[in-house]
Amino acid sequence: MSGGRPGPLLAQPLRPPSPGRAAALAGLFLLGALVGAAGALVQAAWFPGGLLLALAGAAGAFLGGSCATRGRGGAVAPAAGWLVAVVLLTTTRPEGDFLFGAGGGSYLFLLGGMVLAVICATVGVVRQPGGGPARLGK
Repeated sequence: MSGGRPGPLLAQPLRPPSPGRAAALAGLFLLGALVGAAGALVQAAWFPGGLLLALAGAAGAFLGGSCATRGRGGAVAPAAGWLVAVVLLTTTRPEGDFLFGAGGGSYLFLLGGMVLAVICATVGVVRQPGGGPARLGK
């Protein structure tokens, strides 16, 4: 491009995240796993209020991570941690024990959490390229 300006944002080469950002994303991953495990316990204990509380906690972690890092990665990291924790908690143990029952509340928690993760990662704060407050590309 002429004038020393970089090309479009998607045409820029990928760079690894800075150590601080990588640590923040790892912390958000662990936060998402913690929210998923706590939500799995709460949603079954106090139905339907526990389900709403668990989904609100998940949405708070996803959207809060997006706002804290000012990017979609901040929503994806806790969503990935939430998904890993919930999937690990749905598997049965050799003794036959399991945490999630076959009730509607469990399915609402699983599907609702996944829908919230997609919504928060899509709607969350997105980094904009540097420039003036006018229209981009002009």
